Amino acid sequence: MSAPNRSNTHPLPFLLMGVPDLEVFHVWISIPFCVTYIMALLGNTLVLLAVGLDRSLHEPMYCFIAMLALIDLIFSTAIVPKMLGLFWLDSREIGFEACFIQMFFIHTFTAVESGVLLAMSLDRYVAICHPLRYNTILTSPRAIQAGLLSLARGVGIMIPLIWLLTSLPYCSSRLIPHCYCEHMAVVGLACADTATSHRYSLGAATLLVGTDSAFITFSYCTILRAVLRLPSHRARLKALGTCGSHVFVILIFYVGGLLSMYLQMFTRSLAPHVQVLVADSYLTVPAMLNPLVYGIKVKQIQEGIRKLLGQLAGPRSSQAA
Repeated sequence: MSAPNRSNTHPLPFLLMGVPDLEVFHVWISIPFCVTYIMALLGNTLVLLAVGLDRSLHEPMYCFIAMLALIDLIFSTAIVPKMLGLFWLDSREIGFEACFIQMFFIHTFTAVESGVLLAMSLDRYVAICHPLRYNTILTSPRAIQAGLLSLARGVGIMIPLIWLLTSLPYCSSRLIPHCYCEHMAVVGLACADTATSHRYSLGAATLLVGTDSAFITFSYCTILRAVLRLPSHRARLKALGTCGSHVFVILIFYVGGLLSMYLQMFTRSLAPHVQVLVADSYLTVPAMLNPLVYGIKVKQIQEGIRKLLGQLAGPRSSQAA
């Protein structure tokens, strides 16, 4: 066994492999991730600016949509630029501290997004099933408190895990078989007993996702029952279309996350590149779809984006004149 990775003094950097067994196709693999990231940046930035600059959108529903846009910007930016640097420039090295900082941001804001999706489902439940009490139950300050609570929960879950991981000695290969510092991939490089971190991460993720998804399922089932009672066929179809698109994005987020974790933990026969591509997709695709499903499709936000684009185009047109 080689010497420990000097974890207490000057820890050695890690090397990212990218997509195992598909290294020759890295440039082609980068194209969909680059397009997805650009669309995520544009969509989420537009939604965030429209909600932030239009006072008429400072309501709980739009606050949650803005939170979701901010979260997607943070954790997609924590992943994709380094991934593209690896694919295009063969920039594989990532510092020891930088690796765990990236891991902290990715997994923290994944947990925060889960909490915000839960809050949004409860917001829609109150709006549809208890419309007369909506303004008293949900206010903008309470929406912000819910977002801060989700952030505190995510940070509280990740700090012990990061402490467990950074205290491990890394004395074997420094090569991470992934495109970013994914938790399970990094743990596999430790040369000590990792059972504690495995149990903690598995228990925390299962409890968090299980609790949030149970409440989200209850909310949307109750909403569906209320929608089916609407007298207008057109109103029912519109509501079902909206709820269906929400549920579709939520399923991608939760099912993709659980698949990514359990495939790496329990499925040894699955090709490594399949595991990596599943993990990469579940973190990047929802960040692109969320502004389309939750933001740009909402009429009020469409109007806010039009106002924003009109204000940006106004000075240019006046200068041209």
